[in-house]
Amino acid sequence: MPTDPRPRIRRRRPFVRAAAAVLGAAALLVTVPSGAPPARAAPDRPFDWPLAPRPTIAREFDRPEQNWLPGHRGVDLAGAPERAVLAAGVGIVAFAGDVAGRPVVSVDHPGGLRTTYEPVTARVTVGTRVGKGTVLGYLEAGHTGCGHAACLHWGVRRGREYLDPTRLVWVSPIRLLPVGTGGGRARP
Repeated sequence: MPTDPRPRIRRRRPFVRAAAAVLGAAALLVTVPSGAPPARAAPDRPFDWPLAPRPTIAREFDRPEQNWLPGHRGVDLAGAPERAVLAAGVGIVAFAGDVAGRPVVSVDHPGGLRTTYEPVTARVTVGTRVGKGTVLGYLEAGHTGCGHAACLHWGVRRGREYLDPTRLVWVSPIRLLPVGTGGGRARP
């Protein structure tokens, strides 16, 4: 009996197709379209940029495929030496000191998030309660790979997972698209 060289296609059960469609639609709601400029954080949002006015991103977040691989686990924000670095949200200072010879401040936020800021000369101490916009310290020059007078490396993680900190402050426009239709048209 001859064998068919084409790969075998498994048919999904209807409930699996429906679940995949719902998850696909949910992903569309939380994704920023490529090339679309993100909106400014809404005033009622719990987080804001750690530099004011809104800074330029000098280097974007680049999550490695595995935690042990190289990547960029935060964003670099262009700034100037001695510029005030602000708490991105309400929290408690978890760390203020040197890590590998660089001054770092970390803040624990409700919901299990921790934001980090470096190189920052701290003006706060461990255990200090901070609000969104509280001055944590002042930016130092000398961040490796920064093409500006100074760059703030801003990171965020939940547990051991590093996240893109810009997702805390950017509001994605909601765009509802038809799911499971051809040519972008809804079924009658």
